[in-house]
Amino acid sequence: MKLSTNFVKDYVDIDVPVKELAEAMTKVGNEYDSQENLISATNLVIGKVLTCEAHPDSDHLHVCTVDIGNEVLNIVCGAPNVNAGQKVIVAKVGADLPGGVKIKKGMIRGQESNGMICALYEIGIDKKFLSEEDKNGIHILAEDAPVGEDPVNYMGLEDSVIDFELTANRGDLLSILGMAYEIGAIYDKKVKDIDLSYNEIGNDINNSFKLNISTPNCSLFLAKKVENVQIKESPEFIKNRLIASGIRPINLVVDISNYVMLECGQPLHFYDFDRLNGMLEVRQAYSQEKLTTLDENERILDENDIVISNGKDGIGLAGVMGGLSTEVEDTTKNIIIESAIFDSVMVRKTSKKILRSEASNRFEKGLDPNRTYMAINRACHLLEKYAGGTVVKGMCEYNKADLNDRIVTVTYKQINDLLGANISKEDILDVFRRLGFTYEADNEKAKVTVPRRRLDIAIPEDLIEEVSRIYGVDNIEGKLPIVPMKSGSKIKTIREIRNKMVNLGLNETLTYILINDKDVHKYTNDEFEELKLLDPMTEERNVLRYSLIPSMVKTYEYNKTHFNKDISIFEIGKGFFKKGEEYGENLKLCCLMTGNYFESLEISKPVDFYVIKGVTEEILDFLGYNGRYSFIRPKNELKEFHPGQIAEISVNNDIIGCVRKITSRYI
Repeated sequence: MKLSTNFVKDYVDIDVPVKELAEAMTKVGNEYDSQENLISATNLVIGKVLTCEAHPDSDHLHVCTVDIGNEVLNIVCGAPNVNAGQKVIVAKVGADLPGGVKIKKGMIRGQESNGMICALYEIGIDKKFLSEEDKNGIHILAEDAPVGEDPVNYMGLEDSVIDFELTANRGDLLSILGMAYEIGAIYDKKVKDIDLSYNEIGNDINNSFKLNISTPNCSLFLAKKVENVQIKESPEFIKNRLIASGIRPINLVVDISNYVMLECGQPLHFYDFDRLNGMLEVRQAYSQEKLTTLDENERILDENDIVISNGKDGIGLAGVMGGLSTEVEDTTKNIIIESAIFDSVMVRKTSKKILRSEASNRFEKGLDPNRTYMAINRACHLLEKYAGGTVVKGMCEYNKADLNDRIVTVTYKQINDLLGANISKEDILDVFRRLGFTYEADNEKAKVTVPRRRLDIAIPEDLIEEVSRIYGVDNIEGKLPIVPMKSGSKIKTIREIRNKMVNLGLNETLTYILINDKDVHKYTNDEFEELKLLDPMTEERNVLRYSLIPSMVKTYEYNKTHFNKDISIFEIGKGFFKKGEEYGENLKLCCLMTGNYFESLEISKPVDFYVIKGVTEEILDFLGYNGRYSFIRPKNELKEFHPGQIAEISVNNDIIGCVRKITSRYI
């Protein structure tokens, strides 16, 4: 997330150096990659080209005289669009430009040159943000540009940018308002209200436009109509804030859509109303359905993709990108604004398969449904104010979302016990106030109302984290924890078991807890639901293991292919399960032996059922179960195991494990 300091200052009054702001945000858990000025060039001035003549010894250079207020400079310029009478950006002698360029006095093909007339990309604006004219020539300033003054300040580009590396749970910080609340909490500043005012006229949109939501993967969908919009260039402040945030300006209407997304964190989409056939439908895509997106690429969809349609054809890929057939063009007059919430997991899957976008990034993190309303009203305000649009009365609305704030109760003792601190009640409540949370408090606890914009806060521990962040970890006195300890703890037992297994001649292995879903139910007849990853990095490892045996078998197969036939290995690791509504994990010990247990010049001992049974007895005796365990025949047999060489381990009449021989066709 690129944060424009000018943008965030629209909503919170701060006056601190950008480096200090970046470090302050880092102290509350928001790390940054870089912080820099939007324009890194120095010693720039606004000039007026007085004369422009062709260079006598070049077919593309020009010899110019340029008034910079206190003197007139001779400058040789190679831009094709330079002309007399223009107001331009001049880098004076001694200026430092991006890329290590330093402006010096010099002679260019026999003509004196005392400076440089600059294009925007030469002073630090990436070419991808520029118009074709600015990409191919110098930047021409408006007639009212004051000669001799700072061009960066005049153009509104005197801005700083902090590039944050945000954690996945802080989707609220993918908006200027979210950043304003965070900065406001740090510096104890109030966040300003956003202007949502506009006028409505005409007949209610619900009389002429319909919504049809036919998928459960859309919980909220709003639509408003704005007529007679003017497609033109955006005001400088909108373009500059988009550029600072890493988004290319296109035209006023499209820019307003992106501007509001950055402001509120809610992606919007604008449709050309006259191409919609009077309705918008949200549904799942058909198998092999084709849709051409705004980037002019044809996409092949499936039933897991959410589609926006006009009742017949797909016109947008929900949460990812709009369709080409209804895009806003220079001839567009009437638009429909869409502000919606789609299932974050479905959007994530589609975006990973097709295209990651600024919009999909926000949908994936989760959205505040209240901001969905805020964003559509903000767009109406800006379209009316800057695009001359007329907002039609009413709003088409589908809402199955929970708009209520969360209520979380936490005691002051919980906070101090977990943090190992002694923070006063007053300081704790002050943190909640600075964060913009309301609360009801007594001498023992606080009942905190958490705004929906903070989707990451749901339990007392989340509030405790907020107290530690905003109160300041540096302000918490460090001390050693005092906790009850007892001999023979779990950690010591695991270590001793590991040492015992090594002493018995086995080698320890460590394997992945993620396996393939085809293997998860192998080697067990226990009933459980597999725990499958929503977004696995590879289909080979897409589910959490229940048993360690599949992992051990993979290790055996690897050794076998490398001609190692004498294998005695063990692993102490976790298995995971879901049985009904219960989720859990447990620690297991698994051994696999084959080939020769040991081998010398005179004697060798091949592994058989009784060898590994003996290893099991050694471990049980070591753990103190001597005389309390027995080996019994299992009631149910499994196809993977030899029917005559299998036993369950019973300790105090509880089955705790088994000893089995895997048949050759399953290994």
